[in-house]
Amino acid sequence: MATTWTADNGNGTYTNPLFYEEFSDPDIIRVGNDFYMTGTTMHTMPGLPVLHSTDLVNWTLLGYALDQLDLGPEFRLEGGEIYGQGIWAPCIRYRDGKFYIFSNVNKQKTQIFTASDPRGPWQHSEASYNYHDLTVFFDDDGRAYVVWGYRNLKIAELDVTLHHVLPGTERDLTPPDSLMGEGAHFYKVDGKYLITSAWFVGRMRMPCARADSLDGPWEINPAISIDEDFGLVEGYKIKGAGIPFTPEPPFEIVPPNPGNNGRLNLHQGGIVDTPDGQWWGWSMMDYNALGRLTCLSPITWQDGWPYFGLPGNLGRTPRTWVKPAVPEAAIAVPWPERSDDFDATELNPLWQWNHVPVADKWSLTERPGCLRLHTLPAEDFWHARNSLTQRAMGPRSIATARLDASGLALGDVAGLALLGMPWRWVGIARTAKGFEIRHFDFQTGETLTEATDATTVWLRADCDYLSEEAQLLYSTDGAQFAPIGPRHIMTFQLKTFQGIRYALFAYNGAGQPGGHADFDSFTLDEPHPRGLMQPIPAGASGTLVLARDTGVGLAVDVGTVVGGPPMTLTVEEVALGRVILRHADGPLSVTAGGVVSVGGLPGSATEFQWVETPTGELILMSLATHRYLRIHDDGMVRADSPGPRPDGLDGVRFRFIVS
Repeated sequence: MATTWTADNGNGTYTNPLFYEEFSDPDIIRVGNDFYMTGTTMHTMPGLPVLHSTDLVNWTLLGYALDQLDLGPEFRLEGGEIYGQGIWAPCIRYRDGKFYIFSNVNKQKTQIFTASDPRGPWQHSEASYNYHDLTVFFDDDGRAYVVWGYRNLKIAELDVTLHHVLPGTERDLTPPDSLMGEGAHFYKVDGKYLITSAWFVGRMRMPCARADSLDGPWEINPAISIDEDFGLVEGYKIKGAGIPFTPEPPFEIVPPNPGNNGRLNLHQGGIVDTPDGQWWGWSMMDYNALGRLTCLSPITWQDGWPYFGLPGNLGRTPRTWVKPAVPEAAIAVPWPERSDDFDATELNPLWQWNHVPVADKWSLTERPGCLRLHTLPAEDFWHARNSLTQRAMGPRSIATARLDASGLALGDVAGLALLGMPWRWVGIARTAKGFEIRHFDFQTGETLTEATDATTVWLRADCDYLSEEAQLLYSTDGAQFAPIGPRHIMTFQLKTFQGIRYALFAYNGAGQPGGHADFDSFTLDEPHPRGLMQPIPAGASGTLVLARDTGVGLAVDVGTVVGGPPMTLTVEEVALGRVILRHADGPLSVTAGGVVSVGGLPGSATEFQWVETPTGELILMSLATHRYLRIHDDGMVRADSPGPRPDGLDGVRFRFIVS
């Protein structure tokens, strides 16, 4: 059993997301038998992770294209900051033995990174242009183009260096009133040009444009992917928060919205083929306080369009599905070791600094076995330099840091923070009276203190990213933990433009350099590291009931399955995470029209993909319709649902209660 999330279920299937942590604005290419991915890293350093896979499900980290991006004092938290800025929406490409990454940087020119080996080293240069959400396309004739923009996509031809636009080539590709969005990805498939993009107003979706010539005309499909949020409820929001981020604390927190409003839908992504010609799609999904997560989708071509999803349910991505049919790859994740005892002489590449670090103010060797952070003056955690972060893990994770505070000087504070907006932390401070445990909440501005004689403390953040609630705790013996402060509401917002991050920090609040904090260890526990919170109850008998009303389940009326007092069923597991639900009179069977009855021949009509929603309810996808079993309000049972609604009132979510 993996100790960190893996999308590979070990039975030939995978479960979305690929990484249960933020990996936003992904881009994927194939080179031979190998796939490569990169994504947004904003203000964290190093940036631009380069991932490798042979099956699109199991990914390993090759390295980063960028150690640090220092383009001015605000990148170093000197007199300013670049929260939510920096590296975003990169485009990875390959041509003639060379890898390229093109990246947007706010208020700067487009940054270009090149390497002959994706493991590096990467060479960094700057283009003469700066285009929003750009994608670069290499045509068959060797010419290169850049496409960018929102709604009115624009195109220009690049020179041979790829650093300059050829004069007179910039033009509109789609009109301002087109249905195209931003975050374009540009392809050529069977001689036809294709561009995918992301529409984020209202119901988020993925439009696609196609043309036989770069000069058009361009035909637009408004949605090759739409309405797929896996049934997740839109979470807490800060009222009035946008770009620029203008609200001041205390923020007005808007409660979760269970409506079917499409605000978490899969969007912004692209397509890639396997060596034998299968097509797969990837996109990102807003996942509330965790940030934006990457998902993998089977592609069904229909009428020349690459729809995300399966025949009979186009536009909808199954959360659990069969892995790409490529040679078997070992289960792998980019960052397998999330806990750290800091015994190495180099940082685990999982860690990223908040802004550009001060190189001589941290060390893994001054005290072997510890991460030492020297305190520098800062008004608060938000402005503290050398904060070391890693992405939070869902659906729930518990971060614990062991800290030796004996090296702190007067005015120093060090601890464990939840980096987001609003930000919070639990830590230890040294004052003229001695040491004290502190808790700070930017939402209220309140500081809580508790005197302590201990200089070694354990600091903990227990975070549930489904309820978006977090509790901060501390301990002086590593065994008994006491909560400090209230349970906090976590939010996704556009100030950091990232999900929650766990951060180790130390700074001096008295306006001068101070002492140091020694972090001896960091551990991250994940109670649910696999695609199913509960295993398939293979061979068990029981009842299949609605998750919201256990008195209603599957029953039989003259051979037809209906909703009513639940009948006894036996779960027979077959290959690829699929099941047969067997009644005493035979297996449940689904017709092409979605009617469910008792009795049927073995095959797709009698098999269901066993899937869980993000919150752990069971949904059953019929292999006959590629739609989900549903008890309608009138008691009819059909395999006709495109997927669970966030409000949970559509009769799709079940629980299997073992007898």
